[in-house]
Amino acid sequence: MTAPEGAVDGAVPGGLEDPTELEPEQGSLDLAAPGDDWTVQDWEKATAGVLRKARRLGEDDPDSLVWDKLTRRTLDGIDVTPLGMPSSLEGLATAGRPARAGDWDVRALVEPGQEKTQNESALVDLDGGVTSLWVQADASTDLGALLQGVLLDLAPVVLDAPSAPVAVAESFLAHLGDTAAAPGTNLGARSTASADDLVAVARLALERGMLGVVVDGTAVHDRGASDATELGWLLASGARVLRVLEEAGVAPADAAGLVELRVAVTDEQFPSIAKLRAVRRLWARVLELSGVADGEARVHAVTSRPMMTRYDPWVNMLRTTVAAFAAGVGGADSVTVLPFDAPLGRPDAFGRRIARNTSHLLIDESHVAHVADPAGGSYAVEQLTDHLAAAGWEALGRLDSTDGPDEQALADLVAATVEAREKQVATRKHPVTGVSEFPNLAEALPEREAYDGWEGVSPWAASFEAMRDDAPATPVFLATLGTVAQHTARATFASNLLAAGGVAVVPAGATDGPDAVVAAYTALETPTPVVCLAGADPTYDEWGEAAAAALREAGATRVLIAGRPTDYSDDSCAMGVDALAFLTRTREALQ
Repeated sequence: MTAPEGAVDGAVPGGLEDPTELEPEQGSLDLAAPGDDWTVQDWEKATAGVLRKARRLGEDDPDSLVWDKLTRRTLDGIDVTPLGMPSSLEGLATAGRPARAGDWDVRALVEPGQEKTQNESALVDLDGGVTSLWVQADASTDLGALLQGVLLDLAPVVLDAPSAPVAVAESFLAHLGDTAAAPGTNLGARSTASADDLVAVARLALERGMLGVVVDGTAVHDRGASDATELGWLLASGARVLRVLEEAGVAPADAAGLVELRVAVTDEQFPSIAKLRAVRRLWARVLELSGVADGEARVHAVTSRPMMTRYDPWVNMLRTTVAAFAAGVGGADSVTVLPFDAPLGRPDAFGRRIARNTSHLLIDESHVAHVADPAGGSYAVEQLTDHLAAAGWEALGRLDSTDGPDEQALADLVAATVEAREKQVATRKHPVTGVSEFPNLAEALPEREAYDGWEGVSPWAASFEAMRDDAPATPVFLATLGTVAQHTARATFASNLLAAGGVAVVPAGATDGPDAVVAAYTALETPTPVVCLAGADPTYDEWGEAAAAALREAGATRVLIAGRPTDYSDDSCAMGVDALAFLTRTREALQ
């Protein structure tokens, strides 16, 4: 390029001279002030101060103990530290970054149903900005009616027909005719299909130059699998596809070009980001060992079904937003956000609109997709990605067989994860907002048409939701001791805990002694055999035992206490208690 006519030394004619006296010396620009130079020990000291105020760290405990206090361990046994450091990158065994650049494909799920109604929903989704469709069908589905008006050369369609993959693929191709299908169109044979069906669909896909197979990890995620188990299953199931097609004469490179991987993302933001980054590294390794050079993974992320709840379903919007953010940051090529009301029944137009707009908010307003691999280089994320990839590869070793994933090994892994997760949920170390935490017994749930879209899903909050489904008619009397200021903290804790089990409470209000508590108890319109003391420790020490004795004399048969156990109470509830066990005992006493 030459300088404009009349320019001298590259300067613009008529322009002002650069103020060279203000130009800093090259290499001297330092954005950090001297006071910003902190050490790890400085961070430990500041963090320890916060934990001591919260009584999570003793005055005599060393500051370095903050690492143990704040490090969280996943269900796969992977430590997620509170702070990433350069040392986190030492000894990493895997490498690789997401390949997607720009906006991800916004994919809407079209579930089985009356074709005309589902077609109307699909067209509304497409008009609203959805860019592809995930179509669940069977041999009886009229794809011509279901896809009427869909521009198949612009909007990719991914089929999902586990009961009849060949018939549905042939029906779709007949409807497609001579139209050139949009890139990303997938005939959708599942990796678990019979060998004959896999080969038949793969040949149809190769003839038309489209994708043909989906390795759907969400199926084992829905059963309760951990992230590493899901990754291991994906690899084992994907390897089966390569073996089956190679035996049928399809070269591994061609077979790999037919495959799309489907993974679940949850509201565990960083583990979900790491999972999406890890799956690419792992699939690349499988392809490398299969003789496929430079193989790339096509990844479809779906917001988790088990993390969603039927009660307080509005919180599902928050869960799916975090999950979609993680999917985008993790480099997913396609993202499906399930509607917030899906656990209640067939989603309505509002639920579908919120679902598709979640991706648009992240892409068009938050610009999440404008940076390729924004998590890349993060010490913590890189370490977590590597550790999760290693755990996934280990799971592959336990699951892989010549016939695909070993079902018994999978069942054992899933059972162990479900047991560990259930314990976390029961003790509320894994809180579920709106169900195990901050439940609203007075909420009116939206009504939705019944459907089987949640069949085979094991919701994480299922135990608590089962209690809510069968709420006891008799409440617990909340014997609040002392003034409102004195009893509010523990009264609120006890009320929320009991509500998580569908148990309502009737509070006594401000009281000044056992007589006032008993007066409120005997004035109840509905007598209850269970009472719960709620007050401050000094009040318990002063007249808690007398209040319990007076309530028993007035007819109470079971006395609970919010706080540490006492000799005069039958049961207690505090932070860390097994909430499910406590609620089960309390509900039995109310019967």
